[in-house]
Amino acid sequence: MEPAEVVERVAGRSGELALLRRSGHAEIVANGVFLMDTRGGASERLLVAEAVRRMPPPGRLLLGGLGVGFSLAEALTHPEVTAVEVVELEPAVVRWNRGPLAGHHGHALDDPRVRCRVTDLLEWLPDGPEGGFDAMCLDIDNGPDWLVSPSNAGLYTDRGIAATVRLLAPGGVLAVWSAHPVPAFRTRMGAALGDVEEHAVAVPRGVPDVLYLGTTPPG
Repeated sequence: MEPAEVVERVAGRSGELALLRRSGHAEIVANGVFLMDTRGGASERLLVAEAVRRMPPPGRLLLGGLGVGFSLAEALTHPEVTAVEVVELEPAVVRWNRGPLAGHHGHALDDPRVRCRVTDLLEWLPDGPEGGFDAMCLDIDNGPDWLVSPSNAGLYTDRGIAATVRLLAPGGVLAVWSAHPVPAFRTRMGAALGDVEEHAVAVPRGVPDVLYLGTTPPG
C-alpha cells in the first residue's frame, strides 16, 4: 500500500485527529484508528437513502456525524429533503469538509438547505426541537459498540435512544450505522420504536456494515 501523506494532524475534542491523503483519496484517523475514507461510502449513502425513502413530509433531516461528507451529499440528491441539520463534534472535520474534502462531495455544505452545528450530539439532544425532524441518520464513531471515543457510548444506551426519538415527528425514521451487527443495540432500539429493520451491506474486506432502521408511530 502506498504510504499516506499527512495533510493535517490536530488535537480534537476526543483526541488526536489526522487527515491523510493516499492514492488520490482522503482518510480520517482518530487516535490512530481508521474511521473513514473517500474510497467507498456505499453503506453511508444507503443509510440516508433508506431513511429518506421512509420519512414523511416536510422532509427535515438530521445527520449525526459529518464524516467525509458522503451522507450529506446523498441527502441533497433527494428533492424530498427540504432541510438538513448536520451535528458534528469536531471543528476540524467541518473545516476539512469545507476545504480539502469539498471536491469529493460537491461542496455539499454550501447548499442552502444545510445548517451545520459544531457540538456534541449527545449533549445537544435534550435541547433539540421535540418532533422537529422527519428522519435522523446517526453515523457516530464506528457504531454502537466499537468506539474510538468512549464518550459516544451514551448515545447508544436506552436513554440516548429515547433522547433521539423525542426529536422525531410522527412517522419519523431513525437510521443508525454500525461497522458490524450489534444484536443488543437492535433490541434496545426496538424497545423504543417497535420493529427495527437490519440491513447488511457487503464491504470489500471483513464483516458487512449494518444499517438499523426504525419508525415512530404515525400521528
